[in-house]
Amino acid sequence: MVEEVKPRVKVPKSAAAGEVVTIKALISHTMESGQRKNKDGNLIPRRIINRFTCDLNGMNVIDVAIDPAVSTNPYFEFDAKVDAAGEFKFTWYDDDGSVYEDKKPIAVG
Repeated sequence: MVEEVKPRVKVPKSAAAGEVVTIKALISHTMESGQRKNKDGNLIPRRIINRFTCDLNGMNVIDVAIDPAVSTNPYFEFDAKVDAAGEFKFTWYDDDGSVYEDKKPIAVG
């Protein structure tokens, strides 16, 4: 069975110039450790999100290296200072080479 990996992020629609906003990011992912066996006794391949990044208008806001001990469906909450309108880009990197992205705009007014 193929799991559906689904990134979800919550970003305010707008902020004042220079305002610090709270960002919430979650990805639905089983985070398989590579140590469990399937019903046939074979090891299930390791498959975890090993890195998460967030950029605002191409400038890095956060870059997190994730260890194998992280739980299923990793969640991050962090603050970002918004100086200009633009777009947040969120990226999750999987051990199997998959990359998952989401983007959210933010207005400044």
